[in-house]
Amino acid sequence: MASILDEYEDSQNTRLPAHPHNRLTTNIGITHSGFVNVRLEEEKPIFNKQRIDFSPPEKINHFAVCNNQLCMSLGKDTILRIDLGKPDQPNQVELGRKDDSKVHKLFLDPTGSHLVICLTSSECVYLNRNTQKIRSLSRWRGHLIESVGWNKLLGTEVTTGPVLVGTSQGIIFEAEISASEGSLFNTNPDQYFRQVHSLEEDGKPAPVCCLEVERGIESKYFIIATTRKRLFQFVGKVAEGSEQQGFSSIFSQNQELLPSFQEFPVNMGYSEITFYTSKLRTCPKAFAWMMGNGVLYGQLDYVRPDSLLSDVQVWEYTPDIDLHFNKPISIVLTQFHFLLLLPDRVKAICTLNGQVVHEDVFPEKFGTLKKMIKDPAGGLVWIYTEKAVFRYHIQREARDVWQMYMNMNKFDLAKEYCRDRPECMDMVLAREAEHCFQNKRYLESAKCYALTQNYFEEIALKFIEAKQEEALKEFLLKKLNNLKPNEKTQITLLATWLTELYLNRLGLLESDNSKNSLLQLTRDEFRRFLGSSKHKECFYNNRDTIYDLLASHGNVDDMVYFSVIMQDYERVISHHCQHDDYSAALEVLSKHCDEKLFYKFSPVLMQHIPKKVVDAWIQMGNRLDPKKLIPALVNYSQMGSTQQINETIRYMEFCVYQLEVKEEAIHNYLLSLYAKYKPDSLLWYLEQAGTQVSEINYDLKYALRLCAEHGYLQACVLVYKIMELYEEAVDLALQVDVDLAKSCADLPEDDEELRKKLWLKIARHVVQEEKDVKKAMNCLSSCNLLKIEDILPFFPDFVTIDHFKEAICSSLEEYNQHIEELKHEMEEATESAKRIREDILEMRNKYGVVESQEKCATCDFPLLNRPFYLFLCGHMFHYDCLLQEVSTHLYTHEQTKLEDLQKKLAGVSLTTKSRHRPKEDDAVSLGVNHVSREQIKSDIDDIIASECVYCGERMIKSIDKPFIDPEKFEEERSTWL
Repeated sequence: MASILDEYEDSQNTRLPAHPHNRLTTNIGITHSGFVNVRLEEEKPIFNKQRIDFSPPEKINHFAVCNNQLCMSLGKDTILRIDLGKPDQPNQVELGRKDDSKVHKLFLDPTGSHLVICLTSSECVYLNRNTQKIRSLSRWRGHLIESVGWNKLLGTEVTTGPVLVGTSQGIIFEAEISASEGSLFNTNPDQYFRQVHSLEEDGKPAPVCCLEVERGIESKYFIIATTRKRLFQFVGKVAEGSEQQGFSSIFSQNQELLPSFQEFPVNMGYSEITFYTSKLRTCPKAFAWMMGNGVLYGQLDYVRPDSLLSDVQVWEYTPDIDLHFNKPISIVLTQFHFLLLLPDRVKAICTLNGQVVHEDVFPEKFGTLKKMIKDPAGGLVWIYTEKAVFRYHIQREARDVWQMYMNMNKFDLAKEYCRDRPECMDMVLAREAEHCFQNKRYLESAKCYALTQNYFEEIALKFIEAKQEEALKEFLLKKLNNLKPNEKTQITLLATWLTELYLNRLGLLESDNSKNSLLQLTRDEFRRFLGSSKHKECFYNNRDTIYDLLASHGNVDDMVYFSVIMQDYERVISHHCQHDDYSAALEVLSKHCDEKLFYKFSPVLMQHIPKKVVDAWIQMGNRLDPKKLIPALVNYSQMGSTQQINETIRYMEFCVYQLEVKEEAIHNYLLSLYAKYKPDSLLWYLEQAGTQVSEINYDLKYALRLCAEHGYLQACVLVYKIMELYEEAVDLALQVDVDLAKSCADLPEDDEELRKKLWLKIARHVVQEEKDVKKAMNCLSSCNLLKIEDILPFFPDFVTIDHFKEAICSSLEEYNQHIEELKHEMEEATESAKRIREDILEMRNKYGVVESQEKCATCDFPLLNRPFYLFLCGHMFHYDCLLQEVSTHLYTHEQTKLEDLQKKLAGVSLTTKSRHRPKEDDAVSLGVNHVSREQIKSDIDDIIASECVYCGERMIKSIDKPFIDPEKFEEERSTWL
């Protein structure tokens, strides 16, 4: 059997000529809007039919497709299944029926996994996608099934979940099918099968033609059931989490009320309802019900409490549809059309206007059309006859919808469907603008006209002739906003024109006192226009023209506002100053924070509003340079009022204490202000400024001169102290207070001679000037450098010794105590020297005994074989072993010294061996060499044998050294492997 997806198009031979509105002819030219409309080839039709290359071995009886799973009934006993993702692997299953029953209908669930086969003998069998086994639905026996309402929420590949089943006798059952084999006692796939409701027409049972179950919001479920003439709706809530219990509760909620249904008089023996879903597994948005009177179609509104259906319309059958001879067979709903299947053709009707937009006649050789089905997964529409299968591709269904909406004056929807087609969007906007203009909605018309490509001059004249200045302004504004930045000429023209229109409007409103509120609104709008950031460059480049227009209308307020926008603050501030509105000028300054303008206008403002100006300066903080403000401060501090002087001092203090300005000029100026106007703060300022010259920010010499001129002696003393002129400080302090002089005398801590000299000055002043012996004695106790004999010469000859008796006695006692301490120290030194001499004598006679079996602590060989060392701790080493062991712990300079001594020792040894028997004069030379050799050996001993290498300080310091030299680690490690 050939593949079902090996498609070929023979529709070119069988399709009728396209409808005029679908045929797009080649059109080259320039439209009224300015768009160039060029189409070089015919567009593909919306409904493109393709015949499947498939020749069935037997007649096709029934057909079902869902989720790319296609099932069809062939002949009497065969079910053919095809996975459209694998069309070359068809699967054929035999029903194995021995009686004459045939397939009545096929029902395939939304997942494409569960196939229910209803037979004419009122029996049903079940076939799962993953098996070949036909299983009987025994509980369903005795009912001819006409419809199944699948559970889209709970249905899986294993189970269908609760579903609704409609029969030919009007009974609605609830059932569930499971693909699992079940338990030992229940092997049937049907889990349960119970009646939940029944439908009637004219008091008699009526077949349930269609069933649909949908879930809305807030756990609300909607069930739609149709008979031949009626459409029933059941609405109810299912508790959250109890969906698995089924839909019986929904029907029970509607038992007390009469069922909600719509009925039509004509009965054609059956009906069919179809739904449109935009995305898979979402709720349908629209429906279409094919019944005897026509097609009822509309939208689905899940919010309405009473009915799910909204915007319902009825499309009546065209005269060529006769319910006796060629009544409609099936219906499919798409986004904007419903397809109606007739015995020999397919009609496509637009749901927007009810017009037949497409009609496709099938050749008689294929036989009568039997059914039309839409696969929700792929959106493809399938049609079959007994001999052939066809498929419709629906392409760009919304391509001409905009035009229909436009003709219906639904412009918002029209624009929605032509967003990606600017030429169509322009036509919609032009039509909307014209519609609004004719209905005298001029502002809306202007907004739409501004978005079109229609000629600018025509539209502008149109509004001028209608005397609609507001609409013209709106049109110009929109046009201006739509211009590109490089269209500078057009922007300039429109901006100037709009300015003139605004000014004219403001002039008219100002003359009418009853329209003050409208005047304010218009002025606010004008100012927003002037302040538009998009057109700021245009206004800036043409600001002289705008100034001229504003001046010609005498609009001073808006001219000031425009100056602010253009950042022409100098013009604004000058305007305020000329009108003596200094507060407004300062407000502009403070708002825009231009430092140069502050420097320029501060002198004028400081003269009139000093406090506010200083507040503004303080608010500016570091952004202002205080040095550049000094000229204005100096000027008004000399000739101004007390308030100006106080504000000047306040700002200088802010600069020094808050901003921490280090400029010398600022500090010097503040000093001068303190000296002249606020002397109480002068000394405090000098004290907190610091005592180190490096910390001082003012000029010390200037400060000294300033304090001296105004007679501030204490401040002069402080400056002298900072300058380290202690003698001058003490001399000046003695004129103020002795205690102040004492504090100055203790400052030179490192120079005792100077301190003594300063204290002697204080003592002389106390004795000679104040003649206060008691204070003079206090000087002795305050300074430990002074003695009674130092100050005695200052006293006159007539002073009795009684005044100094205690001081003299105290001095003599101190001398006596000092002599005793010296004697005690000498005795201790003598005793210590005696003990050292005794220890030296004892060490000379100390010895150690070395046994013949003693071994070297390093090499473990007998000790007496070579020269050796014996330490007090008991460790013994060969000379060469000790030398090698100690060398690793020596510092670099010690190693260098040791190598030099070894070289000298070797040189002396060679000289001694190479000589012959010495003569008398050579004896002196030999003695010298011998002494040198002993000295060298002694120096070597001092390095290597000063302490035991195992017990001494060197071993303790080497505790953090590794046992193996890092440079020799790899070599050592290789010997261990």
